[in-house]
Amino acid sequence: MGKTHEGITGRLRSFIEEQPVFFTATAPLAADGTVNLSPKGLRGSLAVLDERTVAYLDFAGSNAETIAHLRENGRITLMWCAFAGPPNIVRVHGRGEPVFRDDARFTGLLEHFPGIDGSRHGLRAVVVVTAELIRDTCGYAVPFMSYEADRPLHASRFAREDDASLDAYFRGKEHVATSLDGLPGLPLPLPPTP
Repeated sequence: MGKTHEGITGRLRSFIEEQPVFFTATAPLAADGTVNLSPKGLRGSLAVLDERTVAYLDFAGSNAETIAHLRENGRITLMWCAFAGPPNIVRVHGRGEPVFRDDARFTGLLEHFPGIDGSRHGLRAVVVVTAELIRDTCGYAVPFMSYEADRPLHASRFAREDDASLDAYFRGKEHVATSLDGLPGLPLPLPPTP
């Protein structure tokens, strides 16, 4: 049976912080728009800021659907599954905002991610999510899987980029500045690293 929580505290917070992977789901307002579901990983790239707020680092990638949807309407759901230990699924439904490099809050938010060097991953934004509904449910059908390690490929690929080459990389990708549905995505030119 599902349970609604008032905040991300205690065992719920511990569960979220221990998971090596989570998923984000967003969608545009258009009824025929493309729903986006993305896996997120890399230990230390998600932080619980307070009982109703989480944030995660948005790294360089092939598109910017989540950013585009958040810029349009802010709706987002985050989900964590227990692949080890007791079966559990946690969802945080809420409003998200991409905080870009040129935002005055950006540097302060980075302090919540001390183990991550954003320059090695082509950090684009910090996504801040304010929870409107926090629920956990059973994960009886989620399989057991073991976590071995983070893949080193992302860091090795983007560590060689500077701000100018990263901006050129984003400009060369079809769905970074504009989403699959034509919504504004990542603002370009890319603001410099603070």
